[in-house]
Amino acid sequence: MPTRYSGANEAMRNALARVAPGTPLRDGIDRIVRSKAGALLVLCDDPEVLSICSGGFLVDAPFSPQRLSELAKMDGAIIISNDGGRIARANVHLVPDPTVPTSETGTRHRTAERVARSLDVPVISASEEMGVINVYAGGTKRQLQEVGPLLDRANQALQTLERYKAKLDDAINKLTAHEIEDVVTVRDMLTVVQRGEMVHRIADEIETMIVELGIDARLLRLQLDEVYSEVDDELDLVIADYLPPHRHVDDTLAEMARFQDDDVLDARMALSTMHLGDVALDDEIAPRGLRLLRRVSTLPDDVAGRLTAEFGGLARLQRATMDDLLDVDGVDETMAGSVRDTLQKVAENTILDQYS
Repeated sequence: MPTRYSGANEAMRNALARVAPGTPLRDGIDRIVRSKAGALLVLCDDPEVLSICSGGFLVDAPFSPQRLSELAKMDGAIIISNDGGRIARANVHLVPDPTVPTSETGTRHRTAERVARSLDVPVISASEEMGVINVYAGGTKRQLQEVGPLLDRANQALQTLERYKAKLDDAINKLTAHEIEDVVTVRDMLTVVQRGEMVHRIADEIETMIVELGIDARLLRLQLDEVYSEVDDELDLVIADYLPPHRHVDDTLAEMARFQDDDVLDARMALSTMHLGDVALDDEIAPRGLRLLRRVSTLPDDVAGRLTAEFGGLARLQRATMDDLLDVDGVDETMAGSVRDTLQKVAENTILDQYS
């Protein structure tokens, strides 16, 4: 399951989860749309929200889809509690900051976007004429789709993910082979980073679709978890293997996340996030060996870090004797044996795969 996404995406996903099929709130919204009515729902009743409310009346009643659809027959917004369990107020006039920019044209949608942006709260708007349901959260907007078309889109995205994941696996296998032979180039490493980022982006979009689909996404969830499992960890270790000592993996990932897709696929742009200095794509580069050491199940992360710091790279680690390994603080005979056996097996399997 994707683990890296922005705060804006997280806010939107939380809002989508509240209005997903199978939830009481979505049932109430669907009733409103079917009755050809409109609605403006603020999914928060904090004091800052109440401070921009004018008129209306206090409801303070348990939430139910039927009650929501009846209250929506009146003009004005409906305020729902943070936990979704109560309807706080109805028929209120919202007075958000008019200087907050909005791209919407209709009054209801403009108000919804301004409230969401100015107060950083989730807001739902449903139009009367078109029956369009928009969710505003985290500074972004998402229009809810019918389950059938959304499932089709999600399945198409999953097929794309599988193709990109296959390309990523090929790039990782090639990188491992070149690491074992100590002939890695900057291009080899960068190809894995680029493809890993693209795989993450596709999986991230599927994850959002799964949240939006709610109870209708059980099978899709299983498929995504099967295809995507451990991709983030693998990508993080590849980056950690080649970053300069003063850089952190999260810094590179944050820079990459700000890129458009075309920039991620641009080798020079992607290389800039690694901060390797003035290097060419075909220059050779040496890994620390953290990624391959992770395959030693009994080796703690801190000990792996000391090993890479002591030997300065994978090439010397591969040549290390038992005595060399035992000289490192925290390494006992069991760990040293596991490290040697694991690196030898990786080398043997890689050679067999290459020439089989």
